[in-house]
Amino acid sequence: MSEAPGLDTDALPLTVVLVRHGVTPLTEAGVGSGSDVPGPPLSPRGRIQAAQAADAVFRVGRAPRAGAASSGGMRGGGLWPDLPRPTALVASPAVRAQETAAAVGRRLGLHVSTDDRFAEFRFGQWEGRTVPEIEQEWPGALAQWRSTGTFEPPGGESYAQLGARVWDGLAELLAGGVDRTVVVVGHAGQIRTAVGQALGAPAATWSRLRIPPASLSVLRLWADGSTEVTAVGVPTDG
Repeated sequence: MSEAPGLDTDALPLTVVLVRHGVTPLTEAGVGSGSDVPGPPLSPRGRIQAAQAADAVFRVGRAPRAGAASSGGMRGGGLWPDLPRPTALVASPAVRAQETAAAVGRRLGLHVSTDDRFAEFRFGQWEGRTVPEIEQEWPGALAQWRSTGTFEPPGGESYAQLGARVWDGLAELLAGGVDRTVVVVGHAGQIRTAVGQALGAPAATWSRLRIPPASLSVLRLWADGSTEVTAVGVPTDG
C-alpha cells in the first residue's frame, strides 16, 4: 500500500466498488450479526435499499445525463464516469449480502461469485447480542475492540484479523486483472478494513469510518501497491 497512487502513469488500476448490504431485522434492532452464522435475510426496507444500491452500481462508469450534475452524487445519470463499468460481482456468503448481491446482479446482468474472505467479523460469543448486553457481561471490551485494532472478542476476530483476510481477497482480485471494475457486496466491518488499509491507516482507527447500509465505497488498487480511496460510505437511498 502506498500514499502515492499511480506513480507509474502508464499503469492502470483495479477499481473495487464496495457495497454494504441493506438492513435486516437485526440491524434495525441493534443486534450484532457476524459470520459465525448465515445470518438473517433482508427486511422489507432492506430489500428496497438493495434495489436502490443496485441502481447506483449500474450507474458507475456511465456518463451523466445531459444537464445533470457530474460530481458523483446520487442525482445525476452517471456515477464516476471516468471509471470502468462493472464486469464482475463478488459477495460475502451471508444471506443478507447474497440477497443484496442478487439485486445488483439482476441490474447489471452479472453472476454472483461468493468469497468467504469478504464475510463480516466473526463475533464469537458476542454474536446475536446488543451493545448493552455485551457491555454488561464484558465491561470495557467493546471499547478495546474498537480502539486497539488487535483485541479479539471471545471466540471472535479483531479488526486486524478481519483486515488480513479481506486484503488477501482484494489482492487476488487485483491479480486477476486491472482496467476493470469489480463489485464486492459485504458488510460494514469488512468495508471499514478495506478502506482503512487503502488509506494506510492503523487498524486502531478503522472503526471510525461510517459505512451506512446499502452505501457505496470505491477503491482503486495498482499492481505496484499504490492505492486510492475514491469514495467512502456514499448513501444510495437518498
